Amino acid sequence: MDPLGAPSQFVDVDSLPGWTDAYEAKQLDCHQSPVEKAQVDVRSPFPYRKDINEKVILWKGDVALLNCTAIVNTSNETLTDKNPVSESIFMHAGPDLKDELQKLKGCRTGEAKLTKGFNLAARFIIHTVGPKYKSRYRTAAESSLYSCYRNVLQLAKEQAMCSIGFCVINTLKRCYPLEDATHIALRTVRRFLEVHGETLEKVVFAVSELEEATYQKLLPLYFPRSLEEEAQSLPYLPADIGNAEGEPVVPERQIRITEKPGVPDDASDEEGLEADLSFIGSHAFARMEGDVDKQRRLILQGQLSEAALQKQHQRNYNRWLCQARAEDLSDIASLKALYQTGVDNCGRTVMVVVGRNIPVTLIDMEKALLYFIHVMDHIAVKEYVLVYFHTLTNDYNQLDSNFLKKLYDVVDAKYKRNLKALYFVHPTFRSKVSAWFFTTFTVSGLKDKIHYVESLQQLFTAIPPEQIDLPPFVLEYDARENGPYYSSYPPSPDL
Repeated sequence: MDPLGAPSQFVDVDSLPGWTDAYEAKQLDCHQSPVEKAQVDVRSPFPYRKDINEKVILWKGDVALLNCTAIVNTSNETLTDKNPVSESIFMHAGPDLKDELQKLKGCRTGEAKLTKGFNLAARFIIHTVGPKYKSRYRTAAESSLYSCYRNVLQLAKEQAMCSIGFCVINTLKRCYPLEDATHIALRTVRRFLEVHGETLEKVVFAVSELEEATYQKLLPLYFPRSLEEEAQSLPYLPADIGNAEGEPVVPERQIRITEKPGVPDDASDEEGLEADLSFIGSHAFARMEGDVDKQRRLILQGQLSEAALQKQHQRNYNRWLCQARAEDLSDIASLKALYQTGVDNCGRTVMVVVGRNIPVTLIDMEKALLYFIHVMDHIAVKEYVLVYFHTLTNDYNQLDSNFLKKLYDVVDAKYKRNLKALYFVHPTFRSKVSAWFFTTFTVSGLKDKIHYVESLQQLFTAIPPEQIDLPPFVLEYDARENGPYYSSYPPSPDL
């Protein structure tokens, strides 16, 4: 209430529900403990921390209305941008804000500058400038956006602020993909709170209705509210989770600082590899990767250990995964050659590959490999099966054995470990011979997982018909070759 008794339009951050409140209420409704007591085999690089979660608030509303120590304004280099956040802040702060901004003489991308809040409930406004996004300069954009959040937090720390309200710094005008930007925002705040949490009591993410769903989806990755949620979120973390401060990491620029100068490289590598975490991006600055050229030379000389080979392979896969998430793969996706369907009789995820939908001679096969990694990375963390429809394929659709070998060599070990069966549907004699040679002389461990399936009836003994979306031409072919029994089975409307 204001002094005249009218209700205030401003919102006190202490009155807002915290990030854990709704979750704990849900757990109580379900008569469960808010914290799962079960052991977690592999911990997330962002482990469950109740003390940190209690500082975080996700709020759908106008950041200008927050009653906290400081709010964040996103603007352009001249601090005159007219976006919804800035316009609301200017309107509520009053004309004195514009006069003070002129004294600042602009703000460079990634920097943060401070003004008073004037007529706002917040005492201060921290102004920052997000980067313009172009896919070819993605690394630079990531670093600049990280700098925005980090510099805002550092300024809040220096000014001994108790609470801060973040708007979504990346504006539509600057074309930064919302989900990518949200990853950077959340992990930067998380890392800051891990080290400087005592300096801030509340951090509010003020979002619009369009932004809320993305924040709801990604917050559990960086601020898990239980051990169970931590374990569930781990597979969905991106390849690059940044360094110890959340700053984006460029693999080619990583260096290694040895903890024991004078000890031979091989010895120090062996000692530290067992303790190295297997999940993506777990490296802190003091454990960054070594000389890539030297490691390749050692591999050729047969001097690198099996553990070091695995680490080298993991690093290579991470590069492919980063590229897959950065590329526009919509042209490959439109082919509908790879998609997820239901589960088999054992409850394992079923992935379908349609051979006839792969125009090998017309598409960029490297992009096809990127698309496979993009789709399969989160599928392969659990047991799964592949169904390959060889139906009506010809030379125009035949995948080259060199491409298949490259795919097999690139993918992470989890792909091979968790693949439990590959159903080869409607094989020809030639394809059986090719598959035999490939699994015998080119790759190991795959031959025993291949099952040749001559008819859909045979496939349905392993995968219920309602659990797999079949292309119409596969149904028609099978009805023609194996009888009309299957012609009544309804095809998927999407294929």
